[in-house]
Amino acid sequence: MTKGQIESKISEAISKFEIEQMGRGPEKIRTIIFQDMIMIRLKGFLSPSEKNLAQSRDGIELIKKLRTALFENAREGLENAIRSVIDVNVISTHSDVSTKTGEKIIVVIVDENIEKVIDE
Repeated sequence: MTKGQIESKISEAISKFEIEQMGRGPEKIRTIIFQDMIMIRLKGFLSPSEKNLAQSRDGIELIKKLRTALFENAREGLENAIRSVIDVNVISTHSDVSTKTGEKIIVVIVDENIEKVIDE
């Protein structure tokens, strides 16, 4: 597979993961591979209730805490979704949510330079 095909398949796997784990998928998703990092940007993933809750500071904190807890509990499923596309060992995963833009960023660090492996 090409780098673009791998990125597309990871996006599909993560979108499916979001639907299964969080109850809904993002409106848009983009994956970028850079060396040993897989960066995934999800747009439009907040529910209407979360958007309303994000109107206050307490609501924003609650959304961030809840989304962080959900992500941590589902981390293994996320890593399996990535491994279903490309055979890598995941070193760490990082995630953050913007209630202002309705975006989520996931960064996955793996044990090898994926770009080099693809080129070989």
